[in-house]
Formats: sequence, structure tokens, C-alpha cells
Amino acid sequence: MLGQLWCVSLATGAVLVAVFVAVLLVRVARLRRRVRRAIVRLRQIHQRQTTRLLSRARRAERLAEVGTLTGGLAHEIKNPLSTVQLNLQLLQEDISPDNPAYPRIVNRLATVQREAGRLRDILDDFLRYAGKIELQRQRVDLNLLLEELADFFAPQAQAQRVQLRLRKHPAPLLASVDPRLIKQAVLNLMLNALQAMPADGGELILQAGQTNQQARIDVIDTGPGIPPEVVGKIFQAYYSTKKGGTGLGLAMTHRIVEEHGGTIAVTTEVGKGTDFTVLLPIEPAL
Repeated sequence: MLGQLWCVSLATGAVLVAVFVAVLLVRVARLRRRVRRAIVRLRQIHQRQTTRLLSRARRAERLAEVGTLTGGLAHEIKNPLSTVQLNLQLLQEDISPDNPAYPRIVNRLATVQREAGRLRDILDDFLRYAGKIELQRQRVDLNLLLEELADFFAPQAQAQRVQLRLRKHPAPLLASVDPRLIKQAVLNLMLNALQAMPADGGELILQAGQTNQQARIDVIDTGPGIPPEVVGKIFQAYYSTKKGGTGLGLAMTHRIVEEHGGTIAVTTEVGKGTDFTVLLPIEPAL
């Protein structure tokens, strides 16, 4: 009798062990599948990041090469342009007011001087855009940086009947950035928003936040929005829908953000407004 019970116990134990092993093998198989899927996802993410980095490096290399070639050309143009402006000024001083054609001549000289000055401004903007950007990184609270920008920009906004609002992140928003360049990038977005506002004014919102472990800056306006056929072109150099615009403001902002390892995107709706979103790597807590 005891022998039979012993055999039954052994058989039961063997069955339990077999069941346990089977369950364990199933779980191991599931875990292996999960690991394989995770590895595949990581490889895909790594491949996309590698492709993006290589594309950015090639674009930066092409830009540097073009900047070197055209930068020299721009400098060569600026030198005779300065001479032209100086001689126009001297020529205007030499014209006698007694000359019957004096008003017409002065107006024409002023027009030439104004256009020469505009050309010089275009060259200066181009040299800043095409030149090498060297970041002077500092640990900056973006809340304070945006507060300084809002204080600086408020009079200009008020002059165009635009209400400027600042929405800060509730906690310090630290990022390792070049504060001068980030201010320039955000200021370009604010100027772009202000220029897009209707004559009766509007609202401009400067907002700081955090998204997916990244610092976020939003420049939101209540302007007319951007037509769908234009959205894909706004960050291209020399593309502008504004009369007299150089088309380098948004392109420069895009370049500054990319040099910081960040991204910039735009969300817009015709008739309601536009939101430019800048994402920057956040500074880890010490």
C-alpha cells in the first residue's frame, strides 16, 4: 500500500514538474519573442536616428561649403557697395539747391542709397546665415530667457495693438544652450508672428513647457494662418511671402535649433493662427 502511494506521489510530482517546465518554457518563448521584437524596434530606431544624423551631417557639410564660397563673394560685393554708398552721399552734398532739378535729383539719389542699403542688409543677413555657428553653451532656465524676450518685445507688440502673453513652466526649465542664439531664434519667430497679424491687432503667446523629456517653446499667434501649399516652404532660405522680406529669418531659426540638437515644427490653421514649436534637449538634474 505504501509502495503504491509512493508511486502515485512520484507520478504526481513528475506531472507537476512537467507542467511547471511546460509553463516555464511557454513563458521563456514569449519572453524571447518580446526580446526579439524589442531588438527589432531598437534596431529600427537606431537606423532612423543614424540616417537622420547622417543626413544632417551631409546637409551641414554642403552648407559649410556653400557658405565658404558665397561668403567670400558676399564680402567682395560689400566692399564696392560701401564705396557706392559713400559716393552717393558725397554727390548729394555737392548738388546745389539752386539747381532747378535739385528735388528730382535728390529723390533719385535717396532711392539709390536706400536700395544700396537694403542690398547691404541682405548681404549681412546672408553672411550670418551661411557662416559657421559656434555655440557658447550655458545652463539656462528657459523661463527666464523667455521672460527677458517678452519684456524686450512688449513695446513693439503694443505699438501694433497685439497683446503679448507669457506662459512659463511651473518649474525651472533648464537646458544647455547658447542664450544669445536661442533668443535670436525665438525673436525671429515672434517678429514673423507680429508681421502676420491683421491691422486691428491680435494675440501673441510665448509659452514654455516640457514634452517627452524635452524643453518646449511655443510661439503662438492669432493671425491668418499659413496656407497648406506654403507650409512646406517656410523654412527654406530666401522664401518669403512678405514684401521686402529677405526670407532668411525662419531659415536661420531652423538652423540654430538644429545646431542645438533640437527640432522645430509648425501647426497652423487658416483663419485661426499658427503655432511654432521648438523642442530642445533638456538639461539633466544635478
